[in-house]
Amino acid sequence: MNLTQPISGVSHAQRPREYSIEVNNLVKTYDTVRAVEGVNLRVEKGQIYALLGPNGAGKTTTINILTTLVLPTSGNARVAGLDVVKQAAEVRRRIGVTFQETVLDKSLSGRVLLDVHGRLYQLPKAEIKTRTEELVKMVELEEAIDRPVKTYSGGMKRRLELARGLMTHPEVLFLDEPTLGLDPQNRDRIWVYIERLKIETGLTILVTTHYMDEAEKLADRVGIIDGGKIVAEGTPTELIGAMGADVVKVSGTGGRERFVEALQRQEWVSFVGTLQLDATTLVQDVQIGLKTQAGRSLKPIIDLAEKCEFSVVDISIKRPSLNDVFLKHTGRRLRD
Repeated sequence: MNLTQPISGVSHAQRPREYSIEVNNLVKTYDTVRAVEGVNLRVEKGQIYALLGPNGAGKTTTINILTTLVLPTSGNARVAGLDVVKQAAEVRRRIGVTFQETVLDKSLSGRVLLDVHGRLYQLPKAEIKTRTEELVKMVELEEAIDRPVKTYSGGMKRRLELARGLMTHPEVLFLDEPTLGLDPQNRDRIWVYIERLKIETGLTILVTTHYMDEAEKLADRVGIIDGGKIVAEGTPTELIGAMGADVVKVSGTGGRERFVEALQRQEWVSFVGTLQLDATTLVQDVQIGLKTQAGRSLKPIIDLAEKCEFSVVDISIKRPSLNDVFLKHTGRRLRD
């Protein structure tokens, strides 16, 4: 099934490197607040790029600039080879977007919404009809498409928004928290569709998500943004590999600050992060990235805790994950 216009010619491996998104020193200031502060990123054609960051880090502002909804204060960006400020109207014709908040007229049916969207972009009637049938089948809404959207579940609305974003054969698809608030089954289905689009059509996708497992499993590259800046970037494998051998989580009470300071001075520690575990019992977590296997480090960790009067309640070991990468670079969980 042809979901987007064909990607021509030579295979991705043989083509010279092409970028669907190019961002250079992007800045956005609101009064005295810099929401985006010198962002630079490149997204290759046909990639899934996950932009991760805590609330208020600049993710949505960056997407709003790239989708021409917000003007940058300085810097420049190109999407599908077009300047997002000087060629905004043409950029809009080349992209698809789903927003963090559901934006659907609940009184209309799914079919009417797709029809209206196609007509707004001046697609021929025959193409709108064909395209609607293709996309409705893809997102598995055949039985609901003629019902009012107000009868849809949250997952169905997200799937309809994805279909709408694809109606115009976009070259680049922007997905701002596409699975936020969905149950695991609907989250999985949305990602099946996204992965299928990449494989079958070569569509470039920039996605923000609060779910580390999604980004780790499906993104070709990941950028972590905090304080309006990209603080880490690479493939999930590269970012996780840079964490070291193991991650140890120590839960306890007492002199956490002294314990953390002592850990930061150790050559065998790659990073230290802190988390509040249970405010009612005052038990706190200390997350420790190790440069070597944890077996040799457990006793020194416990000895340091004792010296710093940090009373250990529990200790566990795991392999590093993308969530640990995030914690290392931002010092807090995504959902803070």
